Amino acid sequence: MQKHLTFFIALFTSFSSLAQVNLDSLWRIWNDSSQVDTIRLKTMYKIIWDGYLFSQPDSAFYFAEIQYDFAESVNNKKWIGNATNTQGASFYVRGQYDQAIDYFKKTLRLGDKDGIAAANNNIGLIHNYRGNYKEAIFFFKKSLEIREETDNKKGIATSLMNIGIIYKNLKNLDEALDYYKNGLAVFKELNDKKGIAASLNNIGIISAEQGRYDESLIYTEKSLIVFKELGDKKGIASSLNDIGNIYSNQNDHDAALTFFKDGLKIFEELGDKNGITMSLADIGDTYFFKKDYQKAIVNFEKAFYIAEEIGALDQINRVSQSLHSLYKTQKKWNKALHMHELFLESKDSLSKMDAKEELYRFEIEKEFELEKLADSLLFMQQMEVQSEQIKTQNEKIKREKSITYSLFLGMLIVSASLIMIFKNLKKTKKQKGIIEEQKAIVESANDELEEKNKEIMDSINYARRIQSAILPPIKTVKKHFKESFILYKPKDIVAGDFYWMEKKNEKILFAAADCTGHGVPGAMVSVVCNNGLNRSVREHDLTVPGEILDKTREIIIEEFQKSEEDVKDGMDIALCSITGMKLQYAGAYNPLWIIRNGEIIETKANKQPIGQFENTEPYTTHSFDLEKGDTIYIFSDGYVDQFGGTRGKKFKGKAFRELLLNIQEQAMEDQKTTINKTFETWKGDLEQIDDVCIIGVRV
Repeated sequence: MQKHLTFFIALFTSFSSLAQVNLDSLWRIWNDSSQVDTIRLKTMYKIIWDGYLFSQPDSAFYFAEIQYDFAESVNNKKWIGNATNTQGASFYVRGQYDQAIDYFKKTLRLGDKDGIAAANNNIGLIHNYRGNYKEAIFFFKKSLEIREETDNKKGIATSLMNIGIIYKNLKNLDEALDYYKNGLAVFKELNDKKGIAASLNNIGIISAEQGRYDESLIYTEKSLIVFKELGDKKGIASSLNDIGNIYSNQNDHDAALTFFKDGLKIFEELGDKNGITMSLADIGDTYFFKKDYQKAIVNFEKAFYIAEEIGALDQINRVSQSLHSLYKTQKKWNKALHMHELFLESKDSLSKMDAKEELYRFEIEKEFELEKLADSLLFMQQMEVQSEQIKTQNEKIKREKSITYSLFLGMLIVSASLIMIFKNLKKTKKQKGIIEEQKAIVESANDELEEKNKEIMDSINYARRIQSAILPPIKTVKKHFKESFILYKPKDIVAGDFYWMEKKNEKILFAAADCTGHGVPGAMVSVVCNNGLNRSVREHDLTVPGEILDKTREIIIEEFQKSEEDVKDGMDIALCSITGMKLQYAGAYNPLWIIRNGEIIETKANKQPIGQFENTEPYTTHSFDLEKGDTIYIFSDGYVDQFGGTRGKKFKGKAFRELLLNIQEQAMEDQKTTINKTFETWKGDLEQIDDVCIIGVRV
């Protein structure tokens, strides 16, 4: 059941931490139209990667779109490809691999050679995570071929490492070791410590696979030391996980468990869903070997949930097989059968994906070879023409050589003299004119920038007024629910989160919704989604939560399909209906919590958004008989995902549960105050990362 987590180099590009960059300064450079185009493009790239990509990937996508438009306007192929690659990376970070591949493929069509090499590499990374090793190695080798052509040494080393990972996954250990050592040699030549650490780690993994555990620990511990020196948290987590696997292979399961859990904590801090999934699965394996089957099941189920969320078929395949075995030992036959079916489905999906990508691989290969042939023929043709031209010119030069040299020398002397005289006469006047001209340009640009910023802020503030108008007034909420509160904290001036309420007949409908993105993009989506809810109730006369969500999804998809763009935005939502002491609930990702007698009754939502989604199902309506004193909570994920505290970690659902349980004796408005104060204290000086929306109702 053992599965090693091998470190991969993030091959979009290298980046620094947010703490090392002044975003205000970078934004000033970007907004300065007098700057050279390439400087502005490099600046936007740094803004995205250092400031937003890993904390706010939806914002990163939006800014990459701005970068793309500008690069296109100045016809810069390199930066067009860079922008689409970055957009792909924003989906990659969110675990949305199909969308990521779509944008990486755009780079293959639009980018320069460096961009095409990076895109091939990044597509390979996704196929590796999904277990599509044949496809992964094709794209990695394609990337290597291009990088060798351009003599991109760091790119070459990176490609060698990734190819080695694939051969390792295919159990071709000797081949993998050769690629790792070749990559290590190039990284040492470049003095690239991160690459060296990754190479040492992967060589250690091979040693473990070959049963040389003492040697393996030497390599992986050296790798861990370098990653700690660099402050590379992902590298640290990966090395910890791999050391855990080495101990596990030696049947020292207690030691293995310690390293797995330490690695998991870091992956959770980073929000790395791939790492979290594989760490949980490794912890599940370890508990299985310790015969603590209940804890094994808990960790495997967590891993399975995240693997399904990000579409990691290889992990779904792995975990479903493990759960199948465990459920059988506990005689949970229905669950065992279900997991066996999922195992077979994932296995079948992997096979189908292989066939699908085979055709695309053939097309790319054909196109690449044709391009090489065309380039070769063109080069030969040019050489022939040049050869004839040189032959003719040599004859002419031979006849007129002495005359030409004499004339040239005379002209050179005269020209140089005239230039020196002219420069001496005009130098002062010209410098003064340039300074005055540059000053005028800067002042004009500043005035223009200030005016544009004012126009933008006026527009955003107007958008806020529009968005506020669609939210139900608090007095309306209090009219229906005297004991209630709404905590609504947009990250920016406008928000992607919103709350909604409607009375239909005797039913009071209310919802907490989280639309794709925040800020202006999120607000635009929220207007569409709010309208969908209103139409479902008012036009279609629906009052059952599941039916409302089904119709809303239909309306939203229909609205977005009117665009020529492929819009895949949507929303997560928790929707409730109360009639007397009867409660109905349906949700898309966002759950329902009812606190009764000091315990939380949780009802999970359907794992599908309100929007485009493969293999959609009708939303489930759950019904409850309420008891006096029950407290109902629905919310978006902004509160629990907020980073803060002394260690800069996420608040998380467990802490949120404990907070709500501890304040049950408080009145609802007092609860709101406590929840908000706790959030602000936890956040401290850190930036709010997402919109927050929490609704509490006591019956």
